[in-house]
Amino acid sequence: MQKLIEKIAEAERVAAFTGAGISTLCGVPDFRGPNGLYTQPNAERIFDIDWFRRDPSIYYTATRELIYGLRRIQPGPVHRALVALEQVGKLKGVITQNIDMLHQKAGSHTVWEVHGTPRVHHCLGCGDAQSFEAICEQLERESVPHCARCGDVYKPDVTFFGEMLPEHAFAAAQQLAEEVDLVLVLGSSLTVHPAAQLPLLARAMVIVNAQPTPYDQRALLRYRDLAEFADAILAWTTTCARENKKT
Repeated sequence: MQKLIEKIAEAERVAAFTGAGISTLCGVPDFRGPNGLYTQPNAERIFDIDWFRRDPSIYYTATRELIYGLRRIQPGPVHRALVALEQVGKLKGVITQNIDMLHQKAGSHTVWEVHGTPRVHHCLGCGDAQSFEAICEQLERESVPHCARCGDVYKPDVTFFGEMLPEHAFAAAQQLAEEVDLVLVLGSSLTVHPAAQLPLLARAMVIVNAQPTPYDQRALLRYRDLAEFADAILAWTTTCARENKKT
């Protein structure tokens, strides 16, 4: 990891590109792993917008713990390491494929959620907006949250299959990737497009992921252990903060 620390120290601007792997360290199951969400029966229907309009209970039943149980999940070591990198002035922003909101919970300030977010839900009928917390409370009383104004169903602002990616977030993520000297790809298989193309826009890329990715050969450095990465970053940023305090 010393080589990685050296590259981060040399870079003026660093970004992170994160996937589900960083949240498995917190106990959040991934989507495509051996026990992931997509191993469930009819998994292809869970995040399909046509199926959601037809039967929203498919989504709400499958994600009751994965998404609406996130209130009980705390950020993990990688989330905390990225906050520390931001605090020492290196990290300029996080681009995430995740919809678990753990970067914000950890304290990251600039987070671009390129696959949307459940932080806000909108009624498909009248457009009324409700917070994640309000929807969680509603789900304690009913299996599918409905709008009190018009009776239609609430949908999270997560990008479902058949929907466009959030334009503003994706454009901002693209600009960030183009501006940085180094992007840290953390816990992503880099197989979900078009988001997987974003790290390629940076001047250099480091990949930390347990499984191979299609772009391993294009990485400046390649590691497998996310926990080791987090430990190295937290140790280095602690030293940086201590030295800055002395000066």
